[in-house]
Amino acid sequence: MTLKRNWKKYNEELVMRGYFYINPAFLETWNDEIKQMNAGKIGQPYLYPKSMMETLAVLHCKSFDYRALEGLMIGLSKNYKFEFPTADYSTICRRVNALDINFPVENNNIVFNDIVGSDATGIKVSNRGEWMRHKWKVQRGWIKVTMLANKEGKIIDVVVGTETANENFAFRKMLNLHHESIGTAYGDGAYDTKANFELCKQLKINPIFKIRKNASNNANGSMFRKSFVKEYKTLGYKKWSKKNKYGNRWLCTEVVFSAVKRINGEFVRATKKGNMFHEAKMKFWAYNRIKQAAS
Repeated sequence: MTLKRNWKKYNEELVMRGYFYINPAFLETWNDEIKQMNAGKIGQPYLYPKSMMETLAVLHCKSFDYRALEGLMIGLSKNYKFEFPTADYSTICRRVNALDINFPVENNNIVFNDIVGSDATGIKVSNRGEWMRHKWKVQRGWIKVTMLANKEGKIIDVVVGTETANENFAFRKMLNLHHESIGTAYGDGAYDTKANFELCKQLKINPIFKIRKNASNNANGSMFRKSFVKEYKTLGYKKWSKKNKYGNRWLCTEVVFSAVKRINGEFVRATKKGNMFHEAKMKFWAYNRIKQAAS
């Protein structure tokens, strides 16, 4: 499949990414947001708006550590003359790790009868290579991220777990949450399971999953899946792929994984398990925000 890209539009998106990184938009809404956040709050009031922490979270994913983010805020305070102390790195760390990371960022991430794809990828728990893992048997594991995204590259949802997490279970969980807007779901051979086909039948979603080579012609409890197996074996992979536009799966998954890791890195800096999962999820959330701001 040949992807036709509008290079002029893509160039503008890349330029706008830089603008998004450096533009402190939260300063324009700071007072109103703080007033709203502190309405009815018991105890110490918030000094720093959520939008500021979200902006710093995106920069943290980009490669800024929390101390560097403190320095960035010190620089901003000199130019904008804050009337209160700037947030220190521990405050930024605590607030960023407490952010409620939801998908989609905006409601327009899902459209009616959307074409989506799902797949899983690994995020390293430290900046290490495979040589360390195999040579010295340092088994620190991976973080598995199962993602659901549409063919425009907008991430609809992600589920984060350990490397032994079941991606089909995560896929079905996300499908149940977002099925009302999904028309077609793509997946590779790992998604060729009776449970996945039956759920798609129940939710009235068209499943385009690559059938395994050793798939049985018998129904095995799913007449719905049997019809897809028959079609696949009758046409062969190439004709089946062309008929069902299987190349859309690549747009929904591989392209997004590549972009997220290229922009936000493929390892986490956090050391606590919960914070590791949060940071891995935040990489995909930050990509959505960057893509949305650039469009």
